[in-house]
Amino acid sequence: MAALAFGTVLLAISSRIEVPMVPVPITMQTFAVAMIGALYGWRLGTATVLAWLGQAALGLPVLAGGAGGLAHFAGPTAGYLAAFPVMAALIGWLAERGWNGDRPGLAFLSMLAGNLLCLALGAAWLAQGIGWDAAITHGVLPFVLGGVLKSAVGALALRQLGRARRT
Repeated sequence: MAALAFGTVLLAISSRIEVPMVPVPITMQTFAVAMIGALYGWRLGTATVLAWLGQAALGLPVLAGGAGGLAHFAGPTAGYLAAFPVMAALIGWLAERGWNGDRPGLAFLSMLAGNLLCLALGAAWLAQGIGWDAAITHGVLPFVLGGVLKSAVGALALRQLGRARRT
């Protein structure tokens, strides 16, 4: 329970670190989701992300910009929100199979795959409202470099955490 609570707090804090953009802001949420998946594994990681989304659905101010409420699960960011538990599950599943801090190259690839999956699912939802071209232009392309950088930082952080545990 403590790990789940810590994870939801981490996600809420990461939501507050944002660059406002329309229709989807840049936040540190994907970094937090990736780290939670990698550190917690697929079961606890997914449960943690789902608990955080449950808090958001109840109206707690845990989403980007301190938002909360059911409206966000039907708006332009809904596909990304729905993708977060899938992202955590994928990264956690891969981490349990050795794609972790002991192998930072694989950890990077797992986090990158999770970020790309999130972008694909988010864009698929966004495209229903603004079309595929606009969804790619506004909901994918601005986030690719950030996804690569967050994946690299995440892999390095996992490596350092692994080293710290061994000493």
